[in-house]
Amino acid sequence: MRSFASDNNAGVHPQVMEALQQANEGHAVGYGADVHTERAVEVLKGHFGPQSEAHFVFLGTAANVLGLAALVRPYQSVICAETAHINNDECGAPERFLGSKLVGVPHTDGKITPEAIAPLLESRGFEHHSQPAAVSVTQPTELGALYSLDELKAIGEFCKQENLRLHMDGARIANAAAALDVSLAAMTRDVGVDVLSLGGGKNGLMYGEAIVFMRPGLDTDFRYVRKQAMQLVSKMRYLSVQFEAMFGTDLWIENGQRANAMARLLAEKAGAVDGVEITRPVETNAVFASMPMQAIETLKQEFFFYVWEPTRPEVRWMTSFDTTEDDVERFAAALKRAMDT
Repeated sequence: MRSFASDNNAGVHPQVMEALQQANEGHAVGYGADVHTERAVEVLKGHFGPQSEAHFVFLGTAANVLGLAALVRPYQSVICAETAHINNDECGAPERFLGSKLVGVPHTDGKITPEAIAPLLESRGFEHHSQPAAVSVTQPTELGALYSLDELKAIGEFCKQENLRLHMDGARIANAAAALDVSLAAMTRDVGVDVLSLGGGKNGLMYGEAIVFMRPGLDTDFRYVRKQAMQLVSKMRYLSVQFEAMFGTDLWIENGQRANAMARLLAEKAGAVDGVEITRPVETNAVFASMPMQAIETLKQEFFFYVWEPTRPEVRWMTSFDTTEDDVERFAAALKRAMDT
């Protein structure tokens, strides 16, 4: 069964698998003191600048939590969209392990603005309230929307003005860069992002994410934080060689472009089926649609996907780097059959 539920469900890109196999030859010093990790760090410096520092961890939740851990103290708070992954889909991990409060604010398709953040700063200096210290944005958002560079720059400038740190959850950042046709640095470092959770697992890696600190001093003592948080990989070469293969070539952007193109095709084909409404703009690799629940249940017998909002009902279909035109055609045909039932 092909999946349109999540880009996590896709396999490993063949070039990444080949890199893993090559890294498996011989012995290598553990815990990151190996040539693959050294090269992967240099590769990411090539994207984000020589002043940046990258640290590899197993998964996205760890990247978000530990990235934020470098920015806030337990009595401080992190401002994010109400829909943010850190707020809704990480089982309270940020609040448990940071000891800091997450404060969700109103949004438009998952995007927040300086105007939404500003009212929360009124609690500064009042010892009975958590003290706002960081803002977290997701690019693209959980609802498939893209921040423009101008929107990100406005948030970055506001954070600098208000002495707030800016974190970006970039689990699907390759899709965002492909859609905006910009470099990774243009969408992060250049707009004021302090720490990036750089995604890989949704774009063709077997596992692994990177925490990228944009400026010196932000990752002071971070190696101890990572170890204490149980995210220091002993056989680091198998994690870092994937980043070397992905970001040391154009594979990361090609995969993002492919997934985005398949989402546009899927939206076109699905939207042409009577009774199916595409409910949100298709900006990256997410397609949201509304259709009768009976048809949803029928379609799920052939394809795996999630019901996003049962009351509408609204579904979410995700494409991946390995989604093919044939996959989309077969899905659209099954969708039409389900709607005709």
